[in-house]
Amino acid sequence: MPSFKPPIAVVERAKHSWSWILGTFGLVVVLGTVEAIAPDSIVSIFNRGLTDLVTRLDALFFAEVFRVPLVILWLSLGSLLLTLRLGFINIWGVRHGLRLLFDSFRTPSKPGEVTSFQALSMALAATVGLGNIAGVAVAIQLGGPGAVFWMTLAAFFGMSHKFVESALAQTYRKALPSGRILGGPMYYLRDGLADLGWPRAGRWMSGAFALLCLASALGSGSMFQTTQAYAAVRDLWPMPIWVFAPLLVGALALTILGGIRRIAAVSSKLVPLMAGLYLAATLWVLSQHLSDIPAAIGAIAQGVVSPAAAISGGAIGVLVQGLRRAAFSNEAGMGSSAMAHVAARTSHPVQEGFVALLEPAIDTVVICNLTAFVILVTGSHELGLEGVEITLAAFGQHVDWFPGVLAIATVLFAFSTALAWSYYGEQCWSYLSGARYLQLYRVLFLIVTLLGCFGDDLQTVVDFSDMMFFAMAFPNALGCVLLSGRVARDMRSYWAQAR
Repeated sequence: MPSFKPPIAVVERAKHSWSWILGTFGLVVVLGTVEAIAPDSIVSIFNRGLTDLVTRLDALFFAEVFRVPLVILWLSLGSLLLTLRLGFINIWGVRHGLRLLFDSFRTPSKPGEVTSFQALSMALAATVGLGNIAGVAVAIQLGGPGAVFWMTLAAFFGMSHKFVESALAQTYRKALPSGRILGGPMYYLRDGLADLGWPRAGRWMSGAFALLCLASALGSGSMFQTTQAYAAVRDLWPMPIWVFAPLLVGALALTILGGIRRIAAVSSKLVPLMAGLYLAATLWVLSQHLSDIPAAIGAIAQGVVSPAAAISGGAIGVLVQGLRRAAFSNEAGMGSSAMAHVAARTSHPVQEGFVALLEPAIDTVVICNLTAFVILVTGSHELGLEGVEITLAAFGQHVDWFPGVLAIATVLFAFSTALAWSYYGEQCWSYLSGARYLQLYRVLFLIVTLLGCFGDDLQTVVDFSDMMFFAMAFPNALGCVLLSGRVARDMRSYWAQAR
């Protein structure tokens, strides 16, 4: 079979300079955000073209295969294959992952930049957010209570995907003379596939992933977060935008410009705080409805076996909504969190995989399920409301001050998510630019984050960024499956010594 040979000119240009590609994405961001202040002319033409592109990408990524959207099917099959390949590590590996997590507080001398706890906190900072509050409500609204079961099952298999991503990131990471760690899907796709004899395919897949992730970081990972944060604060406590924007972006600048160590340190404080606030509210509501919990479990079981007639697509529709929520909630298979775990201090690459598999368990199995049970026991999903209104109504029945807690949590979620995605984008920028002009990227990230506070019509850019995020799954999940043999061998070797 002839080997894959991209055009020589394209390969050489991509190999020696990515500046023209970075400039293209910069143009997308600038033109998209200028629309709010520019006349209805060239920018409008650009906006219509970008909207058409987003529509086409949405039709491609969510095209149905056996009545399941392509990207969801791709991620789900990848997680299932990896679970089988690793002997259900998502069951027996949890206890060891917890042990390594707590041991990370006592072993600071291992190679790396941050502790495993800080890496896990930063990864969770990017995933725990409004999706856990509003996304679960949407899943129940569209898929009924049965969607909760499929959401949980998908997260269970997604734990294996997280293990493979992080183990590979640790295996193929690079250390600069300054001590800075570079790594992520870009590196294990390039170097891992080269080890398998496919260097050109690896370069193409790694470059594609880096571009897609960078575009996502400069859109939904930055400006969308500040847009949502200001909207939450404005509705409860009127605050001028010229006060809120400098405060939020200034806090981000102080953290981001300090690099991974400062980002991880802040995340390790914020994530437990915001998760603790939210979990306290959910447990309080559930304590008032203990007698209704068995009925909620029964509704979930019945929703799987015989969903309500109003559910679009029947049993398959319930499954799709559950899988979709899990994929969006914990990002298993996207490759993003591997860039957080790559900097962790470990003595063996596989160790960080055990820590990383805890993410879907915390994000989806615990937090999303508690949200679902609050909604089901209070019956707020039957009030004719939509999205986050369902969750607000559920908590509002017993926690009068919950809107204030939600506003604070939204700002913390947005801040921590922007921190994590600033680092993900930084890793991709370093890969594409050869680790040059790092401060330029950080300033660009802060600029688009500031524009998110002021822009009233950024949805087109954010939608484009979301499509880039979904597209990350295709090269990353494929690479994880192809390289799973290496991970399985390393895991068996490590486990033989660890037991």
